[in-house]
Amino acid sequence: MTSTQGALDGLRIIEIAAIGPVPMCGMLLADQGADVVRIDRLEASGLGVAMAPRFDVNARGRRSLALDLKQPAGRDMLLRLLDSADVLLEGLRPGAMERLGLGPEECMPRQPRLVYGRMTGYGQTGPLAQTAGHDLNYLALTGALHAIGAADRHGGPGGPDGLASASASKPIPPLNLVADYGGGALYLAFGVMAALHERQRSGHGQVVDAAMVDGAASLASIFFGLQAAGQWDDTRGTNLLDGGAPFYDTYATADGRHVALAPLEPKFFAQFAAMVGLDSRFVQRQYDRRLWPEMRAVIAALLVQKTRDEWAALMQDSDACLVPVLSFAEAPLHAHAAARGAFIDIGGVVQPAPAPRFSRSAAARPGPAPEPGAHTRELLAEAGLDAAQIDALLAAGVALQATATPPSVPSAPDPP
Repeated sequence: MTSTQGALDGLRIIEIAAIGPVPMCGMLLADQGADVVRIDRLEASGLGVAMAPRFDVNARGRRSLALDLKQPAGRDMLLRLLDSADVLLEGLRPGAMERLGLGPEECMPRQPRLVYGRMTGYGQTGPLAQTAGHDLNYLALTGALHAIGAADRHGGPGGPDGLASASASKPIPPLNLVADYGGGALYLAFGVMAALHERQRSGHGQVVDAAMVDGAASLASIFFGLQAAGQWDDTRGTNLLDGGAPFYDTYATADGRHVALAPLEPKFFAQFAAMVGLDSRFVQRQYDRRLWPEMRAVIAALLVQKTRDEWAALMQDSDACLVPVLSFAEAPLHAHAAARGAFIDIGGVVQPAPAPRFSRSAAARPGPAPEPGAHTRELLAEAGLDAAQIDALLAAGVALQATATPPSVPSAPDPP
């Protein structure tokens, strides 16, 4: 029997509005049934990318309470909400919550079972802890950004001063997927869930110090091992997994689009070679680096003879490990994504469905992102305030109720 409550049903999360990894972490928890309440400012912070709420996919599935935490009454209201919460998520600079009187020393004595999740770029301690930054800055300090980018195939690093020439390759930003979301949101969610599991044993909450530099470095663990083993070179684009191998790269097709090729194993590479007509000597010497430049040129010449979709159709039932490179607009339309229901439409915005999937406790379809303060009255009433008390907070500018209130709970579960 399948439940529509979600695996995290019954978990109460208070999320201090932030950008990047904190809202994505909140989305992941809300997608699995947690009751996530976002504490919004009364006015926009000016941080991050401005967009209408319905397009803010990472903000879906939660309710919003707008509070001025700089006012004593706003601070006291948040402390009251935390009395019944399991988790607090915050992504401010170290010390900011303490200056508001809402740091762990203030919150956790009131609610000893509270898991206090802190998300920063550089961590709560260290010489860079108070420094501003974004995903690209954090990733740059882990070694991972240095490794991402095309090889310099036009002459090398330049003059005797060691500076790169204008034609040399440079590190390429991998969107903000690695530090913000991989090293940030996922590690914050993992840390919070680990602390909740430990709480079952100890009965106590704790602080989770999640730093994007730590998480992004952890994601790159295998490469530190490969380098120590002498199997990774710091020269960009010369290694097995960074595009250096001609059988692990992207290639242009006849229509100017691209395919992704990744038959690392000899049996898969042999199948690819047979399907495209690649000479058998390349199969026999797949890992002979001396042959890689010629192999790359021959593969490129073969793959440019058909369009991307022609190659995709030819390879789709094989183990040749060749697939089309899809755009964000194309990805939801792919047959595999459609068959799995990997994308859903919420309020006219196509977006990834909740992941991962559960065999018994699949949560209901998430609702759209709320306007800041959309559920202020509702949440203050749940906290025990009567109508007069709520009106007083609104009149004093401590809280704000948005004029339009979207539905708090989706009406229908996701299709199986």
